[in-house]
Amino acid sequence: MRGYRELAAMLREQINSGEYPPGQTLPRIVDLMDSHDLSRQTVRDAIKELADEGLVVTMGKGGTIVRNRTRVKIPLNRYSKVLRPNGAKGPWETACAEQGLDGRMRVVRVARVQADEALAEQLGVEAGTEIVHRQRHATLGPDDVVQLQLVWYPADLADQTPLGGQDKIVGGVLGALMAAGHAPSAVSERVQSRMPSQEEASQLKISGKVPVVSVTRTTVSANGRVLELLQSTAPADRVELVYDNLPLG
Repeated sequence: MRGYRELAAMLREQINSGEYPPGQTLPRIVDLMDSHDLSRQTVRDAIKELADEGLVVTMGKGGTIVRNRTRVKIPLNRYSKVLRPNGAKGPWETACAEQGLDGRMRVVRVARVQADEALAEQLGVEAGTEIVHRQRHATLGPDDVVQLQLVWYPADLADQTPLGGQDKIVGGVLGALMAAGHAPSAVSERVQSRMPSQEEASQLKISGKVPVVSVTRTTVSANGRVLELLQSTAPADRVELVYDNLPLG
């Protein structure tokens, strides 16, 4: 074998064929060196190429692990399916379940903060107003983080629901808002593609060269009050945003 590109091509084919399925560890660097008569740097360059493509993730002493690239379809109509109070699943969990996937939502952090000027403008409140900030991970199974979610709510609204607490909102936020008498009326989404920050790449277990899709979602009531501001970030190869049957005119 001549160089790192040839080794990368061989490993890529083995990964794509399923010989090394998601979650499996590739042979150790020293083993690849011995079996292919290559230098340590050549093997590292091959693995780096695969990591930059999103095929593997390097875990230090944990080795090089084949990355799960299961793609989740996220339809816009997922919201209308979770508006009933006391439901069992939120939008992410509902979308995953319809595809036979074990979608889960994990609360990472809940805090009360003061809205800076940018957040205040997006939430339609005065700068300095107390708001509730929730950080969540949308996962497949218990540990495969697919989406990072940052969410903000006016504190007075959150205090009428379980949103101010530290627990996961069973049935999703929209159902909790409905139960409190705040019916969501419309949702707007803005979608951007960009490269991840170092922190995002670390949480999503991707190389910094794997692009992400960033979605900013604003949910409002019939009178135009902003009920929720959400920013989600996911690797571009893990989500498919679906906007079917949108009315024209």
